[in-house]
Amino acid sequence: MNLPVITQETIDALIFIFLRVSAMIAVMPVFGGDRTIPVAVKGGLSLLITFLLFPFVKIDLDAQSLEFIPMFAGMIGEVLIGSIIGFVARFIFAGIQFAGELIGYEMGFSMANVIDPVTSNQVSLISQLQYIVAILIFLTLNGHHVFFSAMAESFERIAPLQFHLSGKLIQTVCLFSKDVFVVAVKVSAPVVAVLVFTNLALGIVARTVPQINIFIIGFPIQIALGFIFLGLTVPVFANYSASLFNNLEKQIHFLIRVM
Repeated sequence: MNLPVITQETIDALIFIFLRVSAMIAVMPVFGGDRTIPVAVKGGLSLLITFLLFPFVKIDLDAQSLEFIPMFAGMIGEVLIGSIIGFVARFIFAGIQFAGELIGYEMGFSMANVIDPVTSNQVSLISQLQYIVAILIFLTLNGHHVFFSAMAESFERIAPLQFHLSGKLIQTVCLFSKDVFVVAVKVSAPVVAVLVFTNLALGIVARTVPQINIFIIGFPIQIALGFIFLGLTVPVFANYSASLFNNLEKQIHFLIRVM
């Protein structure tokens, strides 16, 4: 049996592939955003995907490309490619978490924040609940398969050392970043609207009947209505999240073409 010859070019090619794949794994949802997944698991998955992609990736490394400065710039470019592709889905999840923050604030849960062991930050209870539901929907729709296919497509369209940071790419990323606010408003709008009108009604009651302690009866009413309408809007939230994740593949393909 003839063993494959390991040359310096082969090692360099594996390094370039590994940098792009590991950057995407580190940023993409579920894998990258969860600190409970050990680093060894993420690194092992990145190595596995690297060896699977290596036979299908054509890399042309000349003597000039192997110099220190072009090699270092190429490594940074590979990390940027993987990170930018992974960040597209992170915008959607950030918008869903932001929507939960808005709902929790209107329900009066702003003082009941808990420490999230994943991000080590204070997060709203409603925000964490919607984030977990969104991850379940993402995995049910095989959204993680989109990233695995995007890894292979990125090497077909963008060979190593061929990344160029252009103004159109920055404009596209900024355009996708607006999804954070659009998703937050659309997801939180039904519940927030009900709670705003509830506060308005409680304000009118407090002005017309000053003897009623509005603070005592207001908080239970807001929490109850918040949970009721949060439960009623679950189908709407699930369908809207599914449409976002189904459109994610088109966004990633467009982003790869821009790069």
